[in-house]
Amino acid sequence: MPLLMAATFDHELIEKVGEVIGTEGRAFGNAGFSGFDYWTPNVNPFKDPRWGRGSETPGEDILRIKRYAASMIRGLQGPLRERRVVATCKHYAANDFEDWNGSTRHDFDAKVTLQDLAEYYLSPFQQCARDSKVGSIMCSYNAVNGVPACANTYLMQTILREHWNWTAPGNYITSDCEAVLDISANHHYAKTNAEGTALAFEAGIDSSCEYESSSDIPGAWTQGLLEQSTVDRALTRLYEGLVKVGYFDGNHSEYASLGWKDVNTPKSQEVALQAAIEGIVLLKNDKTLPLDLKTGSKSKLAMIGFWANDPKTLSGGYSGTPAFQHSPVYAAQAMGFNVTTAGGPVLQNSTSNETWTQAALEAAKDANFILYFGGLDTSAAGETKDRTTINWPEAQLQLTTTLIKLSKPLIVAQMGDQLDNTPLLAAKAVNSILWANWPGQDGGKAVMQILTGLKSPAGRLPVMQYPANYTAAVPMTDMNLRPSDKLPGRTYRWYPTAVQPFGFGLHYTTFKTKIAAPLPRLAIQDLLSRCGGDNANANAYPDTCALPPLQVEVTNTGNRSSDYVVLAFLAGDVGPKPYPIKTLVSYTRLRDLSPGNKTTAHLEWTLGDIARYDEQGNSVLYPGTYTVTVDEPAQASASFVVEGEAVVLDWWPAPSGQVVV
Repeated sequence: MPLLMAATFDHELIEKVGEVIGTEGRAFGNAGFSGFDYWTPNVNPFKDPRWGRGSETPGEDILRIKRYAASMIRGLQGPLRERRVVATCKHYAANDFEDWNGSTRHDFDAKVTLQDLAEYYLSPFQQCARDSKVGSIMCSYNAVNGVPACANTYLMQTILREHWNWTAPGNYITSDCEAVLDISANHHYAKTNAEGTALAFEAGIDSSCEYESSSDIPGAWTQGLLEQSTVDRALTRLYEGLVKVGYFDGNHSEYASLGWKDVNTPKSQEVALQAAIEGIVLLKNDKTLPLDLKTGSKSKLAMIGFWANDPKTLSGGYSGTPAFQHSPVYAAQAMGFNVTTAGGPVLQNSTSNETWTQAALEAAKDANFILYFGGLDTSAAGETKDRTTINWPEAQLQLTTTLIKLSKPLIVAQMGDQLDNTPLLAAKAVNSILWANWPGQDGGKAVMQILTGLKSPAGRLPVMQYPANYTAAVPMTDMNLRPSDKLPGRTYRWYPTAVQPFGFGLHYTTFKTKIAAPLPRLAIQDLLSRCGGDNANANAYPDTCALPPLQVEVTNTGNRSSDYVVLAFLAGDVGPKPYPIKTLVSYTRLRDLSPGNKTTAHLEWTLGDIARYDEQGNSVLYPGTYTVTVDEPAQASASFVVEGEAVVLDWWPAPSGQVVV
């Protein structure tokens, strides 16, 4: 799932994943089994742990989402004049819950300040449209500040097409499926479906995703509500999109040769396995991992839990049909280990009629190690369904408590979205915990390679892990990010008491980091005057201007080779209050650092990465003292000074005639 891929913090890998998807998707299209437009990536920030579709996204942090989107779009659409496929960034905008306390995505009006809108909810789409030249955007079901997103001229025209200059031939907007009908039926923004349809096309959509009666284009036309120029504009954009993807070029298309030979190749299978391995996050370890195992009968593994031996559970929502699905038990047996196995509960409560405890005890009685495969499956949350709790399911906690009493090494492998791991972290007899989200077709092999030390964990949490009581303190419908007298704050930037923080992840070795060179004093006008060079966007968009690279020296001080993700955060009492706790400003993944190896990472960052947003939504570079910290928890830090007068990097357009909270 995208959330697990985000945990890799590896933009090269994400681009490779995009290339596989784009290549296979185009091969399907060439053979007539699909179209050439793929509705991915989902770039809505995952700010609330209850959201059912959070694992479809790259997590909660804007920089991580933007870099993920840039890499995925490059991979999907390809480097040629012609697009390999059309990528579609969704859901535009402020769409991040399904069904909560009487409100649904179909009737919800997201009340968002301009500050939060520009800084958080729209920033990933700026990357998609302005910077990455995505071919398509999908507008969402919900309304934003009183206007349905798919009828919202401010979002689709003022911001998307005018402010971000998303006007190239072949760029088009599609509605989400039945979002046009929602304009009249659920938002009551129009009296009839025909009127709502006209509003949507006049505001800027070019295609309505249709079920039965999802829109009323014929009615809007015959009633004179749709201008011919609007219809011509929409059709022109759609046909230009087909031209851009080579639809009419037949065998002369740059991607015409892609076919079944390019589907499910050994290379694509390697990428799927790599993505799962790199994304797995080690959350607890008392040196029980990696397991000291011998093949054959000498080491016995009890593999217990609902996904230990059920390959169907490995794929998350919206997953395509994989060529194969290899469970952890399958992988362990293929590695030659002596395995006993038992299933387990998912969302059940403990009852006197439960059937799993005795089977688990039987499987574990002669084992040297107990591997418990728990967490959540796709029945817990997904499209149309949010979670109401982030506690571990009662029956699973009870089962782990029972297994603890056997006094054997116990490792928990967690599937699905984040849960409050407090009881497992506090239990000394739970030796290790790793999070695998939904690891896909070769997820079993990936988990077993991590557990046995064939591969070393280096993933980092792409979302913070909230305490269970957070859900009682924050309504899902409250879109505010910053803390107030009513809200404790959202995301790691504003909420201080995580169970396990964004960016956390353990290793089998140890690393030491330091900022290699003193950070210079930076003069705002000098930074702006030097802007440009190879960056074609820089003159028009100074937020993209590069800062001098941040140099971080990393040494593997342990005894095992491992990847290492360098995370650089920024903090400072600069700009408008309240001040963020910290903000991710750059990262990179270093590969296969051997024991004793020392290397210097050159982290890229921009003026926009260190800017703050004012209450009008403007991106502003402020003078002041900033502190960079490396890693989570912090290992190294250094401060630098920005001098001069504050300068607006991006003037945010004010909405006309629209009420903003």
